Amino acid sequence: MDQIKIGKFIAKCRKEKRLTQIQLAEALNITDRAVSKWENGKAMPDSSIMLELCGILGITVNDLLSGEVTEMKDYKEAYEKNLLELVKQKEESDKRWLRFEIYVGIICIVVFFAMTIIASLVAMEDWLRIVLILVGFFPFLVACPFMLRIEQVAGYYECAECHHRYVPTFNSVLWSAHMGRTRHMKCPECGKRSWQKKVISKD
Repeated sequence: MDQIKIGKFIAKCRKEKRLTQIQLAEALNITDRAVSKWENGKAMPDSSIMLELCGILGITVNDLLSGEVTEMKDYKEAYEKNLLELVKQKEESDKRWLRFEIYVGIICIVVFFAMTIIASLVAMEDWLRIVLILVGFFPFLVACPFMLRIEQVAGYYECAECHHRYVPTFNSVLWSAHMGRTRHMKCPECGKRSWQKKVISKD
């Protein structure tokens, strides 16, 4: 998906509607800086406001993602291409988030063990040892909900029984037994509990 082309298309449509960046931003309840980023190809409109943006500009979502007004005869082909591109971008984003989760986990473990070793080997008051261990544990405590959130939304879990792939609730991820990225959860499709593996793609 060509963000530069999409950005120029948004700017062209906005000008045709005789709207300034500020007016468009106010209509969408966002900042004019966000509109500027779109038009410069530095960011894409959020999916939550994409329909509203298209309504204001008088275009379809397919036009927006294509960066041009799509002719009816090319509509289906452009739609499928844009859909595949969005799926690909989500999968790449999910992979990055899952790698980031690993890095955060490693950093937290290293900090905790470093503080614990220092507290064990260096001569100091007992209260200071406790403080060091707590300081070492604090990053993990802060990062844990964030890492669980990544586990929940990045990719999908596949039921071992019916092979349904889905995004579980945060509570399901929080309270389920797990081994790495395999969790024992109840499938919302078949209702059976099984060890479910993390997968990237929906199909």
